[in-house]
Amino acid sequence: MKIQGQAALVTGGGSGLGEATARELARLGARVAVLDVNMDNAKRVAAEIGGIGLQADVTSGESMQAAIDTAAEAHGPARILMQIAGIGTAKRVIGKDGSPASLEDFTRVVNVNLVGTYNAARLFAAACAKLEPMEDGERGAMVFTASVAAFDGQVGQQAYSASKGGVVGMTLPMARDLAQYGIRVCTIAPGLFLTPLMRSLPEPVQQSLAASIPFPQRLGKPEEFAELACHIVSNGHLNGEVIRLDGALRMAPR
Repeated sequence: MKIQGQAALVTGGGSGLGEATARELARLGARVAVLDVNMDNAKRVAAEIGGIGLQADVTSGESMQAAIDTAAEAHGPARILMQIAGIGTAKRVIGKDGSPASLEDFTRVVNVNLVGTYNAARLFAAACAKLEPMEDGERGAMVFTASVAAFDGQVGQQAYSASKGGVVGMTLPMARDLAQYGIRVCTIAPGLFLTPLMRSLPEPVQQSLAASIPFPQRLGKPEEFAELACHIVSNGHLNGEVIRLDGALRMAPR
């Protein structure tokens, strides 16, 4: 699919990997709707790239549908969904005081990262399936965001790893399901990236994490994630695939 001129939705587009992806899409000529729970961030990024900023909660069907509809009114129906919104947590199953971990915390992470991804995908796909097919019968493309934690989860990452593992497991069956409509589905599993959260860590900690990456021995750049996400959209034969973007990193137990 040629990105230029297409309408695109980017969840979590107000910061980090989502912001970088929204910027790359705009650079390539897409009409970008920046979706984020933080309206200020969404509007900031949108203003800088000539897009539209919308508040959207991926866990809410009503919120996501409203954002998709509003974006379509401004830019036309979207053929590209970059599903990047997500949260993280790190809690051991049994705390230092011997008490079990909070079920609510586990549920919240799975709800945002996994259920939220499915929610955004189902609503986008239903709208996209109604569009006229393009070259090769393609109607649209979705890119999900998992994590290397889906494969190499560390101590305390039960909720995060489970949620991202669910996104990985959902990728192929969803690609097969939506093949009849010409909608492709792929997932990126990033490693350690220099996001705002990472920047908040002390410099020695950042350097230690970077040193654990075989090559290149540095933290990933959000722009590298964005470039891969956009390449997936452009490469029509990429479908049903999960791509690790991690510099050959394999996470240690802790």
